Amino acid sequence: MERLPVVFVSHGAPLSLEDSPWVENLRQWGKSLGEVRSILVLSAHWVTKDLRMGPLRPVPLIYDFWGFPDRFYRMTYGSPTAPELGDRISTLIGAGKVLPDPARGLDHGMWVPLSGMFPEGKIPVLGLSLPDLSPLVLYQLGKLLAPLRQEGVLLLASGGMTHNLSELDPDRLSAPVPWASEFDQWMAKALVEKDLEALCSFVSRAPQAHRAHPSTEHLAPLFVALGAAEGYVRASFPVTGFQWGSLSLRSVQFDG
Repeated sequence: MERLPVVFVSHGAPLSLEDSPWVENLRQWGKSLGEVRSILVLSAHWVTKDLRMGPLRPVPLIYDFWGFPDRFYRMTYGSPTAPELGDRISTLIGAGKVLPDPARGLDHGMWVPLSGMFPEGKIPVLGLSLPDLSPLVLYQLGKLLAPLRQEGVLLLASGGMTHNLSELDPDRLSAPVPWASEFDQWMAKALVEKDLEALCSFVSRAPQAHRAHPSTEHLAPLFVALGAAEGYVRASFPVTGFQWGSLSLRSVQFDG
C-alpha cells in the first residue's frame, strides 16, 4: 500500500466550522490524501503524564470550550472507534507503555479538523495523548508511529501554528498582525528547508516565539508529525491565512 503523508492541522475554534472557505479547504485536502483506512489523531488539548489512547468504545464528544453559542455544544461527529489500531500502537511502542482510556472522547482539537476534512465521519478514529511537551521526546514518539503510514493510517497532528488567545482581535478579519506573521513565516521557511535543529529550538530561535506561544502545547503536535515524517521530501501548506489578526491557520502536509 502506498505510504500516506503526515499532516499537521491548525484547528481553530469550533466557530471555524462556520468559516466556509476554511472548511472547504479542509474538505478538498482530505479528499486529496488517498485511501485512508483509519486516523490516529494527536491533539494539543490532550496532554498527559502517561501515554494514553482512546476512545475505544462509542462515547460522546468532549466540548472543551466555553462561552460559545449553544449550537456548538450540540455538534456531533460519529466516526467509528479503532480498537485494532490501538493494538497496533501498543505493539509499536511496547507492551504496557500505552494506557487505554476507553471513555475518553474526541476533544475539539480532534473533531473540529476531522469534521472539515472527513465530514462523512465514516473512517475509524483513535486519539493518542501527548506524554510530554519536549520537541525531541515528541519527535521520537513520531518515529515509533511512522510504520502506520504504510498501513493506511493517517497520522493527524492537531494544534496551531500560533496560539495566543489574549491577543485575538474580533474586529480584525484576515490581515495578520506583524508579530504573528513574522513567526508564521519563520516556521514555514524552517519547515520547507527541513531545519529540524531550528524547529526543535523554536522557543529561543524563532522571532516572537513567546508571543506566538505563551505556552507551547499547540505547537507540540507538530513535532510528532515531524518524527513520523522523518526524511520527508516536501513540506507543503494546503491551508494558510489568519483569523482574528493573530491566529495562524497554516497547516502542513509532509510527503515522502
